[in-house]
Amino acid sequence: MNIEKLNLKHKAVISRHIAENHSRISEYSFANLYLFREVHDYRLLVNDDIYILGKTYDKKEYIMPLSPVTPETAKDLCRHMEEYPLCFPIEESTLSHFTSLNLHFSYHDGDSDYIYSRDKISHYPGRKLHKKRNLLKQFKEKYSFKEKVLSENNKADALTILSKWQEDIGAEENETDYAACKEAINLMETLDLTGCICYVDDEPGGFLLGEELSRNTFVIHFAKGRRKFKGLYQFMYSNFAKKLPDNIKYINFEQDLGKLSLKIAKSSYQPDLLLKKYRLQLPS
Repeated sequence: MNIEKLNLKHKAVISRHIAENHSRISEYSFANLYLFREVHDYRLLVNDDIYILGKTYDKKEYIMPLSPVTPETAKDLCRHMEEYPLCFPIEESTLSHFTSLNLHFSYHDGDSDYIYSRDKISHYPGRKLHKKRNLLKQFKEKYSFKEKVLSENNKADALTILSKWQEDIGAEENETDYAACKEAINLMETLDLTGCICYVDDEPGGFLLGEELSRNTFVIHFAKGRRKFKGLYQFMYSNFAKKLPDNIKYINFEQDLGKLSLKIAKSSYQPDLLLKKYRLQLPS
């Protein structure tokens, strides 16, 4: 058995296992794991199979399977849970593999990923999303704007937006995902991230950054915009969604971390699914 702190040299092996998993859970991304390696104390455990060791946002130690969960891997996980008593995150569709193993199942609402259809984010259809449509319309009428692919040529502008966003919200850098987002911008090619940057009235206004998470799902890891441009987020989400590859049917906005402001913001887009991430524990 070998345990190492997660680093860039693990990208190939972790990405290969994640690709076999086809999970829509946002943690099943090397970029996500790497960028939040300090927050969650991520380590790679190599035995007969490979696993991630980490800590949840509420500081619970856990083991995370990287290979697809099968009845055989479920039994192997149970053996590891003698030392790492919490297994997380597990999709509801795989829970049946654990039913004969006498485990306790639970989930926290703050862990759940917000999943939306691509069409919903592209067009904001229906009565419940009329405010989003209005904000989008107001943005287009009020401002001059242009959107570009986020690249090496405009990374500096994205970093400027990030700093201005941090000033806008009035929080310390260690209270937000500022450090992870800054690293994501600087390492976007290395981490296989893609995104867009929006210029509003000839100044850097906002950007999105994410990746294809599975065959049909794109995850947005970071979305940052200047508060003074009303409707900017609605424009960026809609415009970016329309330009995604045809195979992408869903967009994952990740979890709300149990923060009320994030819950209100993400719920306002009317998610099609709250993707639960189950925690499995041995009986006490």
